[in-house]
Amino acid sequence: MEEDKRTKFVRIAENRTNKIINMIRLLGNCSNKSTYEYSDKDIDKIFGALDLELKDAKKRFLNNDTKRNGEFKL
Repeated sequence: MEEDKRTKFVRIAENRTNKIINMIRLLGNCSNKSTYEYSDKDIDKIFGALDLELKDAKKRFLNNDTKRNGEFKL
């Protein structure tokens, strides 16, 4: 039996959202100053990139905009 569009969306969106949440938690592990060295500029760049991607993703849901390409680099 073929999955309907809503069921497919819920399954995939929940899975991907949970993966993203877990990755954000892993990123938070990098905040340990006894293990890592970073600057305020690094923090601003990381969270600026995340904020931008979240805004773009939300805009795609609201306006069906196309996605941006590119990887994040410090």
